Amino acid sequence: QRFGLLLILPSFLILGLIALYPILRNLVLSFMEQGRFIGFSNFLALFQDERFRSSFLNTLLFCGISVSLQLILGLVFALILHQRFFGRDFARAVSFLPWALPTAVMAVAWKWIFNDTYGVFNDILLRLHLIKEPLAWLGRPNLAFFCIVLAEVWKCTPFVTVIILAGLQTIPLELYEAIRVDGANTWQRFRLITLPLLKPAILIALIFRSIQAFGVFDSIWVLTGGGPGGSTEPISLYIYGTAFRYLKFNYAASMVSL
Repeated sequence: QRFGLLLILPSFLILGLIALYPILRNLVLSFMEQGRFIGFSNFLALFQDERFRSSFLNTLLFCGISVSLQLILGLVFALILHQRFFGRDFARAVSFLPWALPTAVMAVAWKWIFNDTYGVFNDILLRLHLIKEPLAWLGRPNLAFFCIVLAEVWKCTPFVTVIILAGLQTIPLELYEAIRVDGANTWQRFRLITLPLLKPAILIALIFRSIQAFGVFDSIWVLTGGGPGGSTEPISLYIYGTAFRYLKFNYAASMVSL
């Protein structure tokens, strides 16, 4: 046991240098202002900062809605791609393409799609007579939030699909054969076998996607820049603007530490 701990000691040291040092440095900066110790003033100011509360709420809503949709759609697509059909391998490869694309490139494409003047989305809706005039999708708070969620779901659902698909392939076929002999229908097989045995894979997907969605930056930066009126600004964009636009590094550090 001691030899095993000795073997993983270098990993802990590297992890400490990479992760622990920035965390401690942020904590120190949070209690400082222009080289002076100011205690909890920065943290107290956060609770009075309406923009901080708004951006934090935006982040929670974005994370909750987008991750929930990704888990549902990822489960559905994984169940479809797990079936045997002609061209299954090609379908699996194509379905992973959105996740493989760089996020900034994807965001630029979606910004063009949602453009109110020449965007494809407005053109399709007009041709289907679902709207009477072009909508400024990225210029209205509710519509802009819908757009960033849609872009994120399209981009990240393949990641969830792959994880759940890998979990499906670990379920023994004998279990399905046994419960089919007992007369279980499709829903019962899914509820009694598939879903319980997929819980570890779903949990992994949930953890990874929640962490990444809570720290979302590049896609929203390209699509809306946090606008209109801060309605789509996540906490990461607010921290970035506070630190590098207004040069309030200590205040930004307190947000990161919190």
